[in-house]
Amino acid sequence: MKRLALLIIFNLQFSISNWVSAQSYPIQPVPFTSVNIEQGTFWGQRVAAARTVTVPLAFSKCESEGRYNNFVLAARKMNGEDTKGIKPSGFPFDDTDVYKTIEGASYLLQTYPDKKLKLYMDSVLAIVAKAQEPDGYLYTARTMNPENPHDWSGMKRWEKEEDGSHELYNLGHMVEAAIAHYQATGERTFLDIAIRYADCVCREVGPNPGQACVVPGHQIPEMALAKLYTITGDKKYLDEAKFLLDYRGKTTIIHEYSQAHKPVVEQDEAVGHAVRATYMYSGIADVAALTGDTAYIRAIDRIWENIVGKKLYITGGIGATNQGEAFGRNYELPNMSAYCETCAAIGNVYVNHRLFLLHGDSKYYDVLERTLYNGVISGMSIDGGKFFYPNPLESAGQHQRQAWFGCACCPSNLCRFIPSVPGYFYQTRENNVYVNLFGGNTANLKIKGKKVCLTQETNYPWEGDVALTVKENKAGQFTLCIRIPGWVRNQPVPSDLYAYADTKQPGYVVRVNGELVNGQLENGYCSIDRKWKKGDKVEIHFDMEPRVVVANDKVEADRGRVAIERGPMVYCAEWPDNDFPLGSILMNQQPVFKIKNEKLKMKTGEEYGIKELSTDVQVLSFNDEGKLATQDVTLRLIPYYAWNHRGPGRMMVWLPREPRATRIEGF
Repeated sequence: MKRLALLIIFNLQFSISNWVSAQSYPIQPVPFTSVNIEQGTFWGQRVAAARTVTVPLAFSKCESEGRYNNFVLAARKMNGEDTKGIKPSGFPFDDTDVYKTIEGASYLLQTYPDKKLKLYMDSVLAIVAKAQEPDGYLYTARTMNPENPHDWSGMKRWEKEEDGSHELYNLGHMVEAAIAHYQATGERTFLDIAIRYADCVCREVGPNPGQACVVPGHQIPEMALAKLYTITGDKKYLDEAKFLLDYRGKTTIIHEYSQAHKPVVEQDEAVGHAVRATYMYSGIADVAALTGDTAYIRAIDRIWENIVGKKLYITGGIGATNQGEAFGRNYELPNMSAYCETCAAIGNVYVNHRLFLLHGDSKYYDVLERTLYNGVISGMSIDGGKFFYPNPLESAGQHQRQAWFGCACCPSNLCRFIPSVPGYFYQTRENNVYVNLFGGNTANLKIKGKKVCLTQETNYPWEGDVALTVKENKAGQFTLCIRIPGWVRNQPVPSDLYAYADTKQPGYVVRVNGELVNGQLENGYCSIDRKWKKGDKVEIHFDMEPRVVVANDKVEADRGRVAIERGPMVYCAEWPDNDFPLGSILMNQQPVFKIKNEKLKMKTGEEYGIKELSTDVQVLSFNDEGKLATQDVTLRLIPYYAWNHRGPGRMMVWLPREPRATRIEGF
């Protein structure tokens, strides 16, 4: 009876939350399943692209690129067949492409029931299950041929975990995907597979005699194990997650690349591989919230200040250099060679989301929103079929989106992330409802266990007007906390890394049923406390004008240059719109912009609506007599995420405003 009761509690806990339990963070996320994005809206289009193009493409690539075959070969070994002639190929983390695609498909399945997709996933999971060893270990790069495993894997389990085997990384993505699959389907097939592997890791990896005392070479199992604890209540998973963090910097390999240069509580600067870093910082936040370890929080806060103050691109991208896909030095933010991996931008969203849940300050969502609308979605074409691995801020035509990569972490990561975006719109805390993102949607929330239904109608991010309507309220009085974005409050980022260089003073207006709401902002929120009635309407207006941004003068790459943004979107100049050398322009000191609805016509012939900006500039050149000459031209700008849809060519985010920054063609 006791075991039955625990199982019932487990199922109840899991059914009400897809992320973390009600006891973990001070502020609670609203599950993505409670937020229905309106079709045809900005985010509705992106979720639709993921459903119709990205996820099917990823599944097809798992077939054609041998991802499924790795599980088939491992299953043959489990079935007693002779596999000595097999040599594992590809990467030892290729299994995760399967897991991540299943995760994204599971999110979609919850919102868009699809029997054919469900049957397909069942067939894939049948293959995965057969590859699992009797004690729960599931890592095809070794299992298919233990005597001759993948070159990165070592001859024994965990032997090269810190060097490159990715055994624990595979576990992390498996657990994340299995939880999403269970929530979408109610079936334990994948969850049981993941639990068996997690149990194997808990038995074999740790600080005790007879265990392998190693930490992940690539972080993410910390996040996953913490999540597994919140849904099962089994503390061994939390203990394992904390061990993987506590022992960082204390085991065999000590280096910055994987943030193993010193214990996490002593770290104060973002260094090394940017994806590994953000996954680790997210895991630290999870474990800190569940254990109350304030030293962890102090460490993350220090690192966050370092990123936002010295290492964040204007697009929200992180990771300046392709040497180790890593953070650079403080203020090292090159543009053309910027790495800004798509996965790192996704990781930046994870970190800032968690820090908001811990601290309740809108500054984290200011960074999250900037990253979401620029650094993340630039990684996927508008139609969902092509991808960037790095996302530079300048190009001479050497960059082009690809349909897939040999190392396919970015496409499969987008598969799982884009369908989860609805889960970032709202959060709750006791009687408070936080409205942190804006987009057409219907949200069914719980405030102290009582239902509240809200709808948003808006053309955000193209327009700054949002209508929020109470459709149902069983909770009576509660406080609606509306984020007033930093870009409205004249602060592009919550640091001195970037600043607005124009004299504009945008404002905002909030009305309830037509009556103006006055009051001081607290932590960036306009809070409205009242007994809400069905039909109550909150109208929000943000002044959304083009703004000129300058970087801190310590950022050498951006000296004498400006970036242009409107609302949460950064803009860029691209070759199809400008038939003059972009590097030779000189921006006006006080530019005036025109805003125009435009259709971005892709090479495939499809068209997508955008807001285009234009302004008068001068092009510098030398005439036949060697004298400096100028030509007045009109510069056209498109949202950064939309670049490279019309073929490779010149693109710039940071535009010359001073002669020292201009590169005159032919000089």
